[in-house]
Amino acid sequence: MNESVDPLAHESTPGAPHTWMRDGVSPSCVVLPSQGEGWLLDYLAERLPLVARQEWQARMQAGDVVDAHCQPLRADQRFVPGQRVYYWRAWAQETPIPFEAAVLYEDERILLVDKPHFLPVLPTGKYVQNSLLVRLKRATGNAELSPLHRIDRDTAGLVLLSKDAATRGAYQALFRDRAMHKSYEAVAPVRADLAFPREHHSRMEESQRFFLMHEVPGAPNSHTRMAVIESNGVWARYALEPISGKRHQLRVHMAALGIPIRNDAFYPEVNDPPEGDFSSPLQLLAKELAFTDPVSGQVHCFRSRLQLLMLPK
Repeated sequence: MNESVDPLAHESTPGAPHTWMRDGVSPSCVVLPSQGEGWLLDYLAERLPLVARQEWQARMQAGDVVDAHCQPLRADQRFVPGQRVYYWRAWAQETPIPFEAAVLYEDERILLVDKPHFLPVLPTGKYVQNSLLVRLKRATGNAELSPLHRIDRDTAGLVLLSKDAATRGAYQALFRDRAMHKSYEAVAPVRADLAFPREHHSRMEESQRFFLMHEVPGAPNSHTRMAVIESNGVWARYALEPISGKRHQLRVHMAALGIPIRNDAFYPEVNDPPEGDFSSPLQLLAKELAFTDPVSGQVHCFRSRLQLLMLPK
């Protein structure tokens, strides 16, 4: 892992820490425990072991680890209990994602984009520069950009972002209070014994396998409305409306019905493609967002311009 050096002098960087953007990346923060002693370098290497000790040392020498005033912290500094330490995430050998998001709408408060398959919304794991948020921050120079919701890396379609921290809470409330209408499209097999439209309720919890979800007995905590848009008798294009917002909800619900979404690499079985293989995109699309703007009162109904594959024979 590595880090690009800020072209601006560290001591002149203004604003709150989240605005200290470097190459589209806002800093991460670790708060040192209230008790402790020793060297700061030793603590960082132990607390965040995914970055090797020598890499932490190189970052500190380059001025890429700073305090709450954006002053560089040195490798030979002592541990200071309660101190906030900021650093910029990076991945030395990111696999390029050769697809770009398209801006569909923008005003002074929000930004709406069509996200392609394979592009994660947030920097995570081995994707930093190849994430939607970092790409948009780099393109706009707006460190205040923040996604108001997320869709899976494998899912394509609409993502709404806030441009303004002062009004962000009003838009977040739309999702929290279920005042945001969301609909998806998916391509999946046909089961002749299943009647549509239908509603699927189940209890979903995290499984013991990494970040996967599964259905378990108990009171339902997930709800999806389902309908068939078109069918050729073997495959169908489905309209899916998530009423709740559990992780991987649509993918889990479809797999539980025996009609897993086409090219799903996780449900019902994990079959993750090799790194850099973009040949089989998950056939799931965040198709529509509709809401009344909580600030302007304007009624919005946005539809993705992306399309899923034709129904296979």
